[in-house]
Amino acid sequence: MKKGWLFTLLVVLSVVLAACGGSKTAENTGASSGTGSEANAAAEQSSDEIVIKHKLGETTVKKNPEKVVVFDYGVLDTLDQLGVEVAGVPQEGVPSYLAKYNDAKYTNVGGLKEADFEKVNAMKPDLIIISGRLQDSYEELSKIAPTIYMAVDTEDYMNSLTSNVKTLGEIFGKEKEAEEALASIDTSVKALKDKVTAAGKNALVVLTNEGKLSAYGAGSRFGVIHDVFGFTPADANIEVSTHGQSVSFEYVMEKNPDYLFVVDRSAVVAGSGEATPAKQVIENDLVKNTNAFKDGHIVYLDPDYWYLSGGGLESIQEMIKEVDESIQ
Repeated sequence: MKKGWLFTLLVVLSVVLAACGGSKTAENTGASSGTGSEANAAAEQSSDEIVIKHKLGETTVKKNPEKVVVFDYGVLDTLDQLGVEVAGVPQEGVPSYLAKYNDAKYTNVGGLKEADFEKVNAMKPDLIIISGRLQDSYEELSKIAPTIYMAVDTEDYMNSLTSNVKTLGEIFGKEKEAEEALASIDTSVKALKDKVTAAGKNALVVLTNEGKLSAYGAGSRFGVIHDVFGFTPADANIEVSTHGQSVSFEYVMEKNPDYLFVVDRSAVVAGSGEATPAKQVIENDLVKNTNAFKDGHIVYLDPDYWYLSGGGLESIQEMIKEVDESIQ
């Protein structure tokens, strides 16, 4: 009887201990489950944001921001192509192909070089995008809303453009559209470069402004003609600067380019409606001595794409198209 009683007691104790152990495990599981929920919540919150590294720092941006202010026409071009709506743009000097952004439904937030801080602040934007002309205002704009710098690096044009487009695609959930657009551009660039290489010609790029000339070489603002499209520079020693190297018509005649590409700044600067057309400025007796003139290879590039909004999805395709059509 004693043995039977002891056996029964041991069984009962075992059941009680098992029950206690099971209860403790459930409690731990509950605690662990709670931690998991917190981790999931943190992961969910993190997945709604993206950290953008750019020239001026790092900025945490909410994905799919609703109210966006853009101070760069190349970025505006890209967002337009991706089907992303914006809220505010600098409306003075908007490229003609983006004229819809002059509509009153878009807030005029100042100029490319000087933001209207009061208007921007009143909008309470979710994201502000700037480029080189406003980099000195980065800190002040960052106090209003997350601000990212997104200019194209002219010394690494295509990689910079590609990075910008992919970043915008990630921010606005347009990754697929961005990849498809970039693939199309890559195909166009390769075809153009093959064509240029086969032609074996050199080129000079100049900007005209109220009768004055500036030359741009490899690595410069318009250096894509050499660095990406493949034209040999007619002058390999052009000073790289934002405003180009000041040159004369004698210089153009001396360098005697096979192709002369011309960007007419006066045609797109506000208040320059009375400016002399670039063709009248360029095609003088000196320039008529060049191979470019003699062979019909003076090419007047569309300043909307080249001067105002370079680095956009549409502008780069149009730039490629213009140069491609000029090669004979």
